[in-house]
Amino acid sequence: MKPVGGRPQPRAGGTDWWRADGGRVTAFVVVLMTAILALAGLALDGGLALAAKVRAVGQAESAARAGAQAVDLDTYRATGRLVLVPDLAVAAARSQLDAAGAEGEVAVRDGGVVVRVSATHVPRLLGLAGITELTVSGDARAVPQGGVGAADP
Repeated sequence: MKPVGGRPQPRAGGTDWWRADGGRVTAFVVVLMTAILALAGLALDGGLALAAKVRAVGQAESAARAGAQAVDLDTYRATGRLVLVPDLAVAAARSQLDAAGAEGEVAVRDGGVVVRVSATHVPRLLGLAGITELTVSGDARAVPQGGVGAADP
C-alpha cells in the first residue's frame, strides 16, 4: 500500500507499519547500548577506583602516623626536641602496612615519615573495552608532635 500522511500502512499478510524499518532501528539500538554500557563502565569502575584510592590514602596515613611515633626518647628527654629514629620509624610504618595488607614505600625525610601506597584495581565493565587494570596510589607524611595542644610549627 502507498503511505498515507508519510506513514507506511499495513501490508497484505498482516505486517504492521512499525516493523517496516529495514534494520535501521537495530543499528541505532546497538550503537546506543554500546554508549550506555561505556558510560556505566566509567561510572562503576571510576567509583571503585576512587574507593581504592581513598583506601590507599588511609593506609598510607595510618602507616605514616605509626612511623612518626618512633621518637628518640633520650634526645627528647635531654633537649626537648622530637627526633625520629629512622630505622624504627621505617619498621613501624612497614609493620602497619603489612597489618593492613598493603604494599608501599616508606622513607624518613626532613624529620617526618613519608609513605606511598600503591594498589591495583581490576575493572569490572571497562575490561570489556580492553582496560585490564587501574593503578591507584596514596601518599601521606607525618611528623612527630609533642603534647596534646596545637601542633608545633
